[in-house]
Amino acid sequence: MNNFWQNIPKPAFSLAPMEDVTDTVFREIVAGMAAPGRLNVVFTEFTSVEGMNHPKGRERVSERLIINDSERELLKKLDIKLVAQIWGRKPEVYNSIARYISENYDFDGLDINMGCPVKKVIKTGSCSALIGEPELAKEIIQATKKGTHLPVSVKTRTGIKQHQTEEWIAHLLEVEPAAIILHGRTQRMQSEGEADWSEIAKAVEVKNRMKPEIPMHGNGDVFSFADGLKKTEETGVDGIMIGRGIFQNPWFFNPEKTEISMEERIEKLLEHTRLFEKTWGGIKNFNILKRFYKIYLNSFPGAAKLRADLMEVKNYDEVYRYFAKEK
Repeated sequence: MNNFWQNIPKPAFSLAPMEDVTDTVFREIVAGMAAPGRLNVVFTEFTSVEGMNHPKGRERVSERLIINDSERELLKKLDIKLVAQIWGRKPEVYNSIARYISENYDFDGLDINMGCPVKKVIKTGSCSALIGEPELAKEIIQATKKGTHLPVSVKTRTGIKQHQTEEWIAHLLEVEPAAIILHGRTQRMQSEGEADWSEIAKAVEVKNRMKPEIPMHGNGDVFSFADGLKKTEETGVDGIMIGRGIFQNPWFFNPEKTEISMEERIEKLLEHTRLFEKTWGGIKNFNILKRFYKIYLNSFPGAAKLRADLMEVKNYDEVYRYFAKEK
């Protein structure tokens, strides 16, 4: 097994898996804006192993695993690793789908979602609910590892109702995932309150005692590249995963680029729109794009009006005509 987690630069920076966000289009856009060596790993959206396991549901669920040729070429050129994130509850299904993905797709790794706190997901006993079932969680990791030649990492949280970081991380380390990415909130916290990086530091201490060779990455409330570097020094993590920080600044992984003109922001918005239409036109809802328009159109005079206007557009052509009119 080629465990890239052992070989990427430290501290490594990654773009978190996010629902309706980190599709092949957004990954390509973000990678294209990154400075060399500043972005090391990107993830797919969450992919249900149960959904992939049903022939009728597989076609729709597998949209999350689509990789455009242009993205693949860019990631290989920049040496950015691409990881498929999967979720579910049954070890035998994880094993089967890990094998299927490994044989039919070109990913650098698999990641098991043991962190999503969304109620409809945890009601199924999946994702962060598995923190309460450590033996099942370990079975899932082992079954997934047996089904693939790819490195299998785990993204998780510090607990369910309260922090139980040291006990939970010790359980995970027993079955030697390729890496652990720890979000500094409990399931109950959802996205509220502040991520507790002192808990992430505790996880690093446990890892250093038990399995020092396994990389530990931290996640939660990192809104600048400099802050990410600071947190690696303070906690000893091997890397930083960026989630909501990318919405504040899509140029996050190009920290030396501090001034971005209105024209450049609009051009990136249009590039994103064109690639989204080419990839998903007629498949995905156009309105998904509007969440991205909000992140490009800020920090310049008149941005608020542009944002408001674009919330009213109904299709791709209206976007193109709007900006053609503005020129």
